[in-house]
Amino acid sequence: MIGKLKGTVDEIGEDHVVIDVHGVGYVAYCSGRTLSKLTVGEAVILHIETYVREDVFRLYGFLSMLEREWFRLLQSVQGVGSKVALAVLTTLTASELANAIALQDKATVARAPGIGPKVALRIVTELKAKAPAFAGDAAGSIGFKQELGEGVASAPISDAVSALTNLGYSRDQAASAVAAAVRTAGEDADSAKLIRLGLKELAR
Repeated sequence: MIGKLKGTVDEIGEDHVVIDVHGVGYVAYCSGRTLSKLTVGEAVILHIETYVREDVFRLYGFLSMLEREWFRLLQSVQGVGSKVALAVLTTLTASELANAIALQDKATVARAPGIGPKVALRIVTELKAKAPAFAGDAAGSIGFKQELGEGVASAPISDAVSALTNLGYSRDQAASAVAAAVRTAGEDADSAKLIRLGLKELAR
C-alpha cells in the first residue's frame, strides 16, 4: 500500500501526473485542481490513495490530506466512483463543497462534469451528517445542523446567500457568512436577520 509519494514531477497528463521517485516513475491520477498546481521538474509530495482491483492497480494523488479525505467520502455515495469524485474536486474547493453540502445546494455540486441532479441530490443529503468531520479549514462554516429537506436550502438562507453574493462577495464567502449567521440566530431566522448578521461576519 502506497500512502505518499515524494519526488519530482516528470510529466503532467490530462488526468494524471508521473512522479519520479529515485528513478522510478509513478503514475498518479489527480483532480484538475491539483494538476494545475504542479510544474514539470519541481519537487512535490502527493498523498496517495491506492486502489487495487483484480485487474487494476491505480494510484490517486492529492496535494493535501483534506482533499484525499473528500475523495474517499464522496465515493461513499451511491453512484459516485473515482472519476466522478475527481470531477467534483476539480470543480469545487474543499470549502466550496463543504458549504454546498451544509446549505443543501445541489445546484453547486451539479456544476461538476458527469454529475446529474439525482447524484448531486444524493451527495448533499447523504453527506450532510458526515461533512463537518471532513471540513478541515471549512469546519467553521459548516458546523451547524441542517434540517432543510432534501437538497433544498430554506428560502431565507438561499435569499441571504444570494443577497450577499449580489453585494460582490464570492459565493463561498457568502455561504460561510450565512452559515455563521444561522449558528447565531437559529434556522428559523428570516432573511433580513441572516443578511445583517452575515454582513457583520464578513466585516470582521
